[in-house]
Amino acid sequence: MDTISKLYESQQAGPKYRAVADALKQAIAQGDLAVGDRLPPVRELAWHLKITPGTVARAYTILTDDGLVVAEVGRGTYVADRKRPPTPGPLLSFDETTPDNINLYFSRPPDVGQVALISDGMRRLADTPRRSLMDYPSAEAYAPARRAVLRWLSDAVLGPADEDQVVLSHGGQSGVSLVLQSVLKGPSPVVLVEEVFYPGFRRAAQLARAEIVPVPMDAHGLIPAALDELCQKHEAQVLCTSAEVHNPTGLFTPPERRDEIAKVAARHGLNVLEDDCYRLGPSRAPTYRALLPDLGWYVNSLSKTLAPSLRIGFVVAPAAQARRLRQTAEHGFFGLSEPLAMLVEDLLQREETYEVTTRAREEIARYVRAAVNILGRYDLTWNEQVPFLWLRLPQGWRAGSFAQAAEAQGVRIRAAEEFVTRDGRVPHAVRIGVNAQLSLKTFETAIARLRDMLDNPPERMTV
Repeated sequence: MDTISKLYESQQAGPKYRAVADALKQAIAQGDLAVGDRLPPVRELAWHLKITPGTVARAYTILTDDGLVVAEVGRGTYVADRKRPPTPGPLLSFDETTPDNINLYFSRPPDVGQVALISDGMRRLADTPRRSLMDYPSAEAYAPARRAVLRWLSDAVLGPADEDQVVLSHGGQSGVSLVLQSVLKGPSPVVLVEEVFYPGFRRAAQLARAEIVPVPMDAHGLIPAALDELCQKHEAQVLCTSAEVHNPTGLFTPPERRDEIAKVAARHGLNVLEDDCYRLGPSRAPTYRALLPDLGWYVNSLSKTLAPSLRIGFVVAPAAQARRLRQTAEHGFFGLSEPLAMLVEDLLQREETYEVTTRAREEIARYVRAAVNILGRYDLTWNEQVPFLWLRLPQGWRAGSFAQAAEAQGVRIRAAEEFVTRDGRVPHAVRIGVNAQLSLKTFETAIARLRDMLDNPPERMTV
């Protein structure tokens, strides 16, 4: 440790993480660290050098990428034997598809470095103190992760928020369920949703034994007068909405309309749950949590920007209702495991994660532009910062029949029927997910097949 410290102090001016990496490289080169030697645990070396654990972790990542060290789950990080053959890569690539099965049903982010970041973060969990792996988690243990979440959400206009109002959930869908469980009361509660809405709202309401009532929409989102009428008629307790990026239409609710909706909600004591999981770029308007400090709830996740498999979401509660939300989570599933919360903290405090999400946004924008170039002559709603497209079909097509015809052509998309109530009015439209884990060529092939269907409709259509 003393040798590393001296080598670190001898480095020229520059980023601290680079100085640590260079010191370790020098220690390996001159034999102070031999093949098989274990590097100090991240937090121990950080304390010794009087720098942050994130700085040391970043240096370890550089050495891992250079092949100088190897991290072993449960054991630590060791100087690698560079004469040994490299570890084989994954057996399957992300582009696991065939011409007869191109999946645009879901949106998926590209791997532009986050797999390596997540894997590295998991390896660093090997240095977790034994106590953290052998005890029930405490509220204090989650404070660093909650602070990291607030930094991650800093481009959303949340209004005043502190770490005590943040709860980590198992993905955005779990966050929606947590809010409904925290708010709904009585034997037959009513939840209002947009006329065309994210199906997860329905599933969460069903778990809470609540009735779903759709609110009419126009080109700017919910119609305030219709919302006011339905609040009076049903004594609704919660409104579920996606104002920044409406799923599935991609519409944006402008600030003036949000103000009107917030006034209706305040008048009726209506809680507003805002699902902001599909926004990739900065917020364009204040959230309902900012507009309704006592009634606004905010849900987000890492699924669309980093990796769906992590199943990590965030809920930011109104200050007065934060304790109720925490209790709902703790009584329901005890909260995230502490190692997973530590992974969240690690990822969200690293500058590389923010760089990765920027690259992911740029790559998704490239796929969106490719789709627009192919389908641009049709009625398409799109935004480069939204990982799906909403295609309104020409006269004659119905959403369900078009989706079935697309699947027969080897392309899976989502029909509008999935986004309405059972007896709701079905738009003649489909949602096309931007699956950026496919090669761009494969994605363009799928979009071209959809265009060919629109250009050459069958003689007999289902009406």
